[in-house]
Amino acid sequence: MSVELRRQYLEAMGIEVWMRRETAVPNTMPREPQPTGDVATLDWSDLAAHVAGCTLCDLHTTRTQTVFGVGNRTTDWLVVGEAPGADEDQQGEPFVGRAGQLLNAMLFAIGLKREQVYIANILKCRPPENRDPRPEEVACCEPYLFRQIELIQPKIILAVGRIAAQNLLKTDTAIGKLRGKLHHYGPQHTPVVVTYHPAYLLRSPSEKRKAWEDLQFACEVLRDAH
Repeated sequence: MSVELRRQYLEAMGIEVWMRRETAVPNTMPREPQPTGDVATLDWSDLAAHVAGCTLCDLHTTRTQTVFGVGNRTTDWLVVGEAPGADEDQQGEPFVGRAGQLLNAMLFAIGLKREQVYIANILKCRPPENRDPRPEEVACCEPYLFRQIELIQPKIILAVGRIAAQNLLKTDTAIGKLRGKLHHYGPQHTPVVVTYHPAYLLRSPSEKRKAWEDLQFACEVLRDAH
């Protein structure tokens, strides 16, 4: 990737200079998720089929289709968002539309193409009117995401947005306080870095610099893990 192309993407994010994050501070997750039932042994194809036919919560009555996830299944990077929106519900792929374009630009700014990472959501179905996921809905979907993480074995998880961060980390701490710290997920203690959701950044472009700092921090964490 040329320096000029990277500069253009940084400018699109509203970033003019390179920033470094302070040293990470570890955080311990209060409860480790566990796979349940047959989901814990499913391979990719069976897991996708299981999700496509899921009727565990009421969201299956209003969805167009499930949104399983997309990308490189052997990647170091797992990006986890909140839930499908209207575009995602129609296309069956996470992070499409304007928010997806900004996410692509954010990834490109750190030298990654969309197809080089894996992208998934806390929920596999769209909540009506894009409301926040309910606890019982998250509980139904959690084994699916947990199994995806088991299969991918990422070296880092980028939690995108408040809902994703709070549900992954089992906390109600504000996203501003979760940023800039190193968290961990699951029995493998997979590193987790928290940043803002692209949809939020589109509404609040002044926060893009903070998101850039988060991405730089995530890169540092991954370098340290190697």
